[in-house]
Amino acid sequence: MNQIAQTSIQVAELANGQALSIPVFTVGDRNKGPKVYIQANMHGAEVQGNAVIYALLEKLKTVQLNGSITLVPYANPIGCNQKSGEFTLGRFDPITGENWNRLYHDHTHLVVDFAAKYVDASEQVIRSEFKQLLISKTDEILAQPLHQLKTGKRIAVNLQRLAHEADLVLDLHTGPISSKHLYCPEYAQASAKYFDIPHTLLIPNEFDGAMDEACFCPWWQLSEAFSALGREITTTNEAFTVELGSQEHIDLSEAQQDADSLLSYLTHKEVILDSTYQPKPIQRYACYLQDYVAFYAPIGGMVEYQAALGAHIKAGETLVNILRMDKYAQGEALNPITFDRDAIAILHFASASVNQGTELYKLFTNYFEL
Repeated sequence: MNQIAQTSIQVAELANGQALSIPVFTVGDRNKGPKVYIQANMHGAEVQGNAVIYALLEKLKTVQLNGSITLVPYANPIGCNQKSGEFTLGRFDPITGENWNRLYHDHTHLVVDFAAKYVDASEQVIRSEFKQLLISKTDEILAQPLHQLKTGKRIAVNLQRLAHEADLVLDLHTGPISSKHLYCPEYAQASAKYFDIPHTLLIPNEFDGAMDEACFCPWWQLSEAFSALGREITTTNEAFTVELGSQEHIDLSEAQQDADSLLSYLTHKEVILDSTYQPKPIQRYACYLQDYVAFYAPIGGMVEYQAALGAHIKAGETLVNILRMDKYAQGEALNPITFDRDAIAILHFASASVNQGTELYKLFTNYFEL
């Protein structure tokens, strides 16, 4: 049976001096084989990932591991305790207003000089030395004077430090009211078929502050820098944001299936050997990030969401009904709102009460079978 080690990392202090730490679990031999990093709950209301990590830990006790897996639930202890009445907020830093998941550090500026220095090196040396460079540069950020590092950045960079040690990174999130979907770098499209997730967003080589981008963009840009020098290398590091459904919700039964999905991917990557975990024969669709469309409320009111999550809608079909009782006497109380393109509904706003300009839906357009 595989042993599970538990440690913790302090990532912040509160005004009363109380230290905030995150638990870190490690399974397997860190001295051989590929390394995997999995985290959950960077946004406070996105709690299902914690249940998935629990399910993974239970399953990992008995699998044949080739390498090691580091798992971090409760990645943001401030966010998951940020309550307003019965709701968890925790998407934005309440002091700065910044998205907690947009504070990771961009290391892509390192790739050009590194490629020039190691243009004739073996891929093994390139991988080892570049990984160590990412780790050491992240350590430098954490070692700077304490007054130079704000809370959100300190939490993010501590997590990023763990992630840079890995070859494969899975960041577990949820949407507001959402179907399962996967954020996947374009070069890793083939790997998306090994998750039991029906909808995949293919994202470009552009850093926008998120954990997956902080992990895959430097490696992707490194391969492009070598290519510019006439040297082709294999981009083997992969990082994904895994959207597990809706926020403010834990389903332990569903977590078992989500864990099996992740183990299917890790079996494909030979982190787990002689495994029975295989992808399910489901229909999978993808679209490029540029075709992932937000639909905003054209008027304020009370919303009835008509398009089921994961449903394929046709151009001209009603997406939402918006109720405006203040317009009842004018015969304009009920307003069917349509969408002008074929699409797949991926997620929608959590509340029925919306202001004009509220993001009501996110939709795949120009989608295709994966």
